[in-house]
Amino acid sequence: MVKTRLKSGKPADASFKSPLRERVLNAAFSAFMEKGYAAASTLEIATRAKVSKRELYQICADKPALLRQAIAERAQRMRLPLLDLPPATDREALAATLKALGTATLAGICDPAVRAVHRLVISESVEAPEVAQTLYSSRAAGRAALARTLARAQADRLLGKGDTAAMAADFFALLIGDLMVRLLLRVADPLSPQAIERRARDATEKFLRLYS
Repeated sequence: MVKTRLKSGKPADASFKSPLRERVLNAAFSAFMEKGYAAASTLEIATRAKVSKRELYQICADKPALLRQAIAERAQRMRLPLLDLPPATDREALAATLKALGTATLAGICDPAVRAVHRLVISESVEAPEVAQTLYSSRAAGRAALARTLARAQADRLLGKGDTAAMAADFFALLIGDLMVRLLLRVADPLSPQAIERRARDATEKFLRLYS
């Protein structure tokens, strides 16, 4: 599992998880989502988590740290399915891997909780730019995982030549386009499961034709 280091110097991995920490971060996230960062007090977060402020500060030193860790936790959950893509043995298996990745990515984008994370990060990006960087790092990790899969496919002569990082960016561009922007602006509705599957299939076919 990839470890994400926060400003506290503590890794956000399974070894640092505890029921208390999870309760505090869930309470912080829900408070930030409902009231905004400025209006959500540490007292309210502690009350929601059913802990004392002393216990809260054992988890995070201050409110900015609560925001960083709450977003880091959500970003970690969002990217985990993308970090270990299986190697493809032939073009059909590669197509299946890309389609599955596309389907999972689109389903995540259409998840209200994922969009809520992005809106919160955008709203606080001026006061807490490091939080935006945490979320962006999650996106970069997914692209890096795909680039590794594409490099293996190239080595097995399942794909043509090309910079795999650029190829991964091309796949996500074909897959997502401006969908995320339209969803965040609320000018489009989330895709249905059927539309997600169709879009993932189309993006995969276009990508494989591009790099045949």
